[in-house]
Amino acid sequence: MAKQVKRKPTSKRRPAKKKTFFSGKMIGFLITVLILLLIGITTYHYRDALAYYFSFRSKHKIENSNATKVEEARIFQVLKRHENMVYGLDVSQYQGQIEWENAKIVEDTFQLQFVFIRATAGKDKLDSRFHENWKNAKAANFICGAYHYYRPNENSLLQAENFIKHVRLKKGDFPPVLDIENLPKVQSMDSLKVGLKRWLTKVENHYKVKPIIYSGEKYFNDFLEDEFKGYTFWIANYNFFVEDCKDHWTFWQFTEKGSVPGINGNVDLNIYNGTPKMMNYLRIQ
Repeated sequence: MAKQVKRKPTSKRRPAKKKTFFSGKMIGFLITVLILLLIGITTYHYRDALAYYFSFRSKHKIENSNATKVEEARIFQVLKRHENMVYGLDVSQYQGQIEWENAKIVEDTFQLQFVFIRATAGKDKLDSRFHENWKNAKAANFICGAYHYYRPNENSLLQAENFIKHVRLKKGDFPPVLDIENLPKVQSMDSLKVGLKRWLTKVENHYKVKPIIYSGEKYFNDFLEDEFKGYTFWIANYNFFVEDCKDHWTFWQFTEKGSVPGINGNVDLNIYNGTPKMMNYLRIQ
């Protein structure tokens, strides 16, 4: 009888790993390259702003600004890109007492020529520093405009009367400004639009000039653009990636983190979308 030979069990072969073009190391390398490329593009794009900050900002202690370095770079970049236009600011009682004679230059380079000053809010609020700011800004040769902060849930005609009661506009001033940026809590959007139109009409009839409307870009796009054609718009947009004033923005409030000598803390900065000569036609004649 033949002797049986025990066969060794065959070992199971592990399936060979498929070679992939993008290995983990390769993906990591590509991500690093993309990040460095993005940093390089950003650095080149903000080269003027960065050069400014490495020179002026490194030599001067800036105490008033709470903006990050990125925000500061954008502010400089936006101002630099609009050198043929007109710069300004807007203030209220929250800026405290302002040294207007010193508040004429932003970023040590760009001259501020106009200011919008909050006058009233709602049906009975007077900004506690309106008359002081109005008098002193004019004494410092700023072109001035007064704005009313609209409260959607209060009577529109009473709000118009509140503004008219406290604001005296003269030749050379900007038209009155309606600031609308909040949604109503107890009324419909249609009712809000009716109220805004009543305010605008009453104020226009009193001052004999069409008011300016201030709002954020989204508010403008969603609620104001179609209903209020023919008005001059002052639009707020602080988006980091927006560096150019759009055609339909007569005024652009591009930051709330501006630092201006003579003002404690941050302040809103604005650009008029045109030349000084063009802006003069907008003023009360």
